Amino acid sequence: MDPYVDLLKSMVAQHDKPRFLLGIDGLSRSGKTSFVEQLSFILNNENRPYQIFHLDDLIVERARRYNTGSEEWQEYFHLQWDVDWLSNHFFQKLKEEEQITLPFYNGTKDTHENSTIPLPKEGLIIIEGVFLQRKEWKHFFDKIIYLDCPRETRFNRESNETKKNLSKFENRYWKAEDYYINGCHPAESADIIITS
Repeated sequence: MDPYVDLLKSMVAQHDKPRFLLGIDGLSRSGKTSFVEQLSFILNNENRPYQIFHLDDLIVERARRYNTGSEEWQEYFHLQWDVDWLSNHFFQKLKEEEQITLPFYNGTKDTHENSTIPLPKEGLIIIEGVFLQRKEWKHFFDKIIYLDCPRETRFNRESNETKKNLSKFENRYWKAEDYYINGCHPAESADIIITS
């Protein structure tokens, strides 16, 4: 078992609010999905109500984030998600609403399909994704865990085919990551840091 299982159990046991909003922040390929899967396993074993959201399910269509005239890194950081819409129609509603309707992105069709998700009356709401500690979103969370992982390690986790497009990493992803790290200081600002 991973060493952070006890940490997760402790965190889940300590929260005393009807709904507790937990962010799992980390850059691409830092292990967020695996971490959330393990947390889900723990919550299921303890019969605790929860709901998980993956921020990548809520990105905008390609025409709004590619070839926009902005630099590639700006498209990724500023345009990949409709930041203001998510603030008002997603994050802001998570503490109060009984259910939430969201436009989930279908990457194959490059379209969105609305889906209504019930929210637990009491329990944990977990959001995993990149850039969660941007100024527009950070204040919504009760706690944020940041998975800290070196860029070289994360890049090595990419498929061989994906690694071939190095310029996309250099111009789009890595510059946006640097902007986030230098502007938001996610490792210093998170409540808990885990090396992944």
